[in-house]
Amino acid sequence: MNDLIAILASVTVVSFVAFIGIIFIGLKEDKLKRLTVVLVGFAAGTLIGGAFLHLLPESISAGNDATSVFWVAIVGIISFFALEKFLYWRHCHEKECPTHTFVYLNLIGDGIHNFIDGMIIAAAFTFSSSFELGFVTTLAVIFHEIPQELGDFGVLVYGGFSRKKALVFNFVSAVTAVVGALTTYFLAHTQSMKDLLIPFAAGGFIYIAATDLMPELHKKPHAGESIIQLIVILLGIGLMAFLKLTFEA
Repeated sequence: MNDLIAILASVTVVSFVAFIGIIFIGLKEDKLKRLTVVLVGFAAGTLIGGAFLHLLPESISAGNDATSVFWVAIVGIISFFALEKFLYWRHCHEKECPTHTFVYLNLIGDGIHNFIDGMIIAAAFTFSSSFELGFVTTLAVIFHEIPQELGDFGVLVYGGFSRKKALVFNFVSAVTAVVGALTTYFLAHTQSMKDLLIPFAAGGFIYIAATDLMPELHKKPHAGESIIQLIVILLGIGLMAFLKLTFEA
């Protein structure tokens, strides 16, 4: 029951990140873009740190064969590629996108993505021997969600939604995280799910960081911006390393 409370609290917080657009409504577009780049870099660092410092070590320490764990992580990477390629939108924010159609694809894709986030968070709390993995995983998801939800908010407004409507629909899409979390929690007795979901989630984290977030940073190639990007990535990894040491102390 304590796990269920922690899971529901975590996915609720993650879902409310969808309202992040309210805070930045008054910002000028150029300032918002600069802030988003910083958040994207930090999110990439937390996802990489979460995967390599927490999720994969946790799965191996649980007695699973290391080679099998890495194979499942590879399957996770490929699965997230397939999901994004065939079911999901490609984080398209350019003017040439078919905007009105894309708005609804954006919402569907975001719903799928958030459902999986909920599954990952529930798996981390349920299958871990300590509170640490669930907490760290939730943080990594939150830091990833902030820049993503800012981008989604902008896409919905650009596609013709009012700002109020964009916030509401963004939140409805985010609530699928709760459904994913509950589905995983009530299927947690399945041993195969326990052995698979943690390294699978690690593969997903690696994929998102390497193919969605870091390529966005390459669009800002100037020296000063590149240094800031490297610093915030290292800060994200550093946060995960700090939490690892803190929980092990």
